[in-house]
Amino acid sequence: MTPQIQQPDPRTGAAVKAADRAHVFHSWSAQDLIDPLAVAGAEGSYFWDYDGNRYLDFSSGLVFTNIGYQHPKVVAAIQEQAARMTTFAPAFAIESRSEAARLIAERTPGDLDKIFFTNGGAEAVENAVRMARLHTGRTKVLSAYRSYHGATAAAINLTGDPRRWPSDTASAGVVHFWAPFLYRSPFHASTEAEESARALQHLEDTIAFEGPQSIAAIILETIPGTAGIMPPPPGYLAGVREICDRYGIVFILDEVMAGFGRTGTWFAAGLFGVTPDLLTFAKGVNSGYVPLGGVAISAEIAETFARRPYPGGLTYSGHPLACAAAVATIRAMEDEDIVGHAARLGTDLFGPGLTELAARHPSVGEVRGVGAFWALELVRNPETREPLVPYNATGTDAAPMAAFGAAAKARGLWPFINMNRTHVVPACNISEPEAKEGLAVLDEALSVADEYVSA
Repeated sequence: MTPQIQQPDPRTGAAVKAADRAHVFHSWSAQDLIDPLAVAGAEGSYFWDYDGNRYLDFSSGLVFTNIGYQHPKVVAAIQEQAARMTTFAPAFAIESRSEAARLIAERTPGDLDKIFFTNGGAEAVENAVRMARLHTGRTKVLSAYRSYHGATAAAINLTGDPRRWPSDTASAGVVHFWAPFLYRSPFHASTEAEESARALQHLEDTIAFEGPQSIAAIILETIPGTAGIMPPPPGYLAGVREICDRYGIVFILDEVMAGFGRTGTWFAAGLFGVTPDLLTFAKGVNSGYVPLGGVAISAEIAETFARRPYPGGLTYSGHPLACAAAVATIRAMEDEDIVGHAARLGTDLFGPGLTELAARHPSVGEVRGVGAFWALELVRNPETREPLVPYNATGTDAAPMAAFGAAAKARGLWPFINMNRTHVVPACNISEPEAKEGLAVLDEALSVADEYVSA
């Protein structure tokens, strides 16, 4: 259904922009160099500005509006909860909190039946790492390059992309390693089987040289998100699970971005038949309508804190409004088969559609993804696989991707761009006509990227 856009109101838009520029301090930005769009409204897979320009959102915000904007069932649940109980301290049993925990636990793999609520994904990672260290009595945590785990103190040091660099204090116990990525293999592999085997051997070697008795946890995004949507090759996650079991290491899967239907399953771990000891979530748990995240905890780790206090907590842990939104989101996803729809989007539409685009555009080096979770790797040379822009490019070096993004926005598509990639990560319930509309715009915008191809 096409949303009804309000009448253009440039004067209000200008006032919103002026107040933002005067007082709002934006994340990840040089404050004087940004020009944030003033958004007037959003519905379903679209949002629009005060000038009446409408955009099909292929970014889902920051990959969190899994059920789209303003889903009426979730809006109504928030309103109902606000009328009954807006907030309450976390030490009490509250209906919306209990029900959200129950519904989440029913969908997590294995015995991850205890839920610790946080306000978002970074706090979930912080607490998962703390639990692992306390459970094992060890300090070190291994995480992959090409990863993102959040911007709080431990989470940013675990992160494996350049956002870590300005805040990297080499915090005690964080060790990075290479996870598999066949298209840009750090192991000189030529097949998925080789990539998996060599990546596992590299991890074994890292553990051996760091000392297995010192390692509390290995944390991986089940499918890395912002770093490039790189599904691991068959056998890799199962191999990591076996290594963790052998050395008594806690296995943490970060499903903050991949979870809650994004990959066509409730959790991406289900695609690989692997159960971690701890699983972090946020974003899609309630489509970002009210901030919420958490850690799903195995029975063994929960038992560690059965009679030993867990030394952690948050004032707004399991906030009633956020939990009511989660309950309504999960029920809506069930009622409307949004998880199944996301799976079909991947197999029937995005997989073949993006592969077709790649065949037509020399700037597309690789297409990767599953469900409603895809990436196009853009290159200057498809033979050498030279990225369209250098790693972590800024300024004029990033011009080709900026030109591609501008072409998409001018045609009514809001893309998700990171380094030399554009990600296709719309709402998991985007309609087939809307998805095809987005692919048609990508087709046109990629012609701009093709202009920078050198071979």
